[in-house]
Amino acid sequence: MKRSAFSIHAVRAAALVLAISTLAGCDTLNDWFATDRVNYKATGSAPPLQVPGDLTADKTQPRYTAPLVTAPLGGAPARNVTPAGNSTEGVPNAADPLGMHIERDGDRRWLVVDGRAPDELWPQLEAFWKDNGFALKTDTPATGIMTTDWAENRANIPDDWFRRTIGRVIDFAYSSGTRDRFRTLVERGANGTTDISITHSALEEVLTGSDKTSSRWIERPRNPVLEAVFLSKLMEKFGLTEAQSKQLLANARPAEQPAKIDMSAGATTLDLTDGFEVAWLRVGLALDRTNFTVDNRDREKGIYYVRYADSAQELKRDGLFGKLFYSSPAKQKPGKEFLVNVHSAGSGTQVAVIDASGQADTSPEAQRLISLLHAQLN
Repeated sequence: MKRSAFSIHAVRAAALVLAISTLAGCDTLNDWFATDRVNYKATGSAPPLQVPGDLTADKTQPRYTAPLVTAPLGGAPARNVTPAGNSTEGVPNAADPLGMHIERDGDRRWLVVDGRAPDELWPQLEAFWKDNGFALKTDTPATGIMTTDWAENRANIPDDWFRRTIGRVIDFAYSSGTRDRFRTLVERGANGTTDISITHSALEEVLTGSDKTSSRWIERPRNPVLEAVFLSKLMEKFGLTEAQSKQLLANARPAEQPAKIDMSAGATTLDLTDGFEVAWLRVGLALDRTNFTVDNRDREKGIYYVRYADSAQELKRDGLFGKLFYSSPAKQKPGKEFLVNVHSAGSGTQVAVIDASGQADTSPEAQRLISLLHAQLN
């Protein structure tokens, strides 16, 4: 929902404007952004600390020096030169002269980077999201899950006379009424490749009540086009040109196989014709497009640990007024956890929801989760 005036939160924040402006100054209230489609509020770094003139800086001993951010992950890999002259993160080969390609399953796409392990690409992924103006809420290389915090696409705000005048003074209260979040799943693929998927989640603020003086957040459908935009930007981060990245998206390789529901064993399961590696990736992508959030995963055991997530409630808790009026996360009752098991079955793969003891979960919630996965996988 686009606005041409104040956000509804401007009214609630009016009492805080004077105190905030006194502490922060007017400079923090004047954010000017480019007119690009994708333009999220950028993060920044504080200036380095300076030693006062009357003190002497002690020499830092090596054992107290923080390692480089890439050190625990093996350091940044050397780039390779493609036949087209690109300096790319991927390893070029006959099938992929640019060192990477795109695969698709319906409207879902993911990037396959040749010859690179996930730990080699993880630091570049962290830098990619921060360069695009996002703070990372989840950043766990061990599970291959990276999630941004909710952010506002400032390019969605109309550049009308109101924003050009009043917006210069209190631009923070001028809102597009939408928030976006992106989850990146990083998988170790076949033959030394790395599979990288980006999933979009969205919320929209709508006015409620007869007088339209209150509001609530509702979920919006994911935007496959926006996911493709960020995949394209990521390929450029990895060394391709804009034209090359768009061409790879247009030439995405199909990887779609149907999933069938099986109820013969007393519990609802899904049967896929894919091998484990492809099925594991497809199930992870499908879970990302439901209201179930992947908290953890164990590839060796073939288990995704998921729970139902209410994105609107989460945004309320994370926002300014949520921190003031909502209980702390420690006091909030967590949602029920489900274990989604992906395991080889004959020449294909079977997907089931199990309990902590490894037995089939026959609850209505588990069956609903399988139904949601079936819809996403087909």
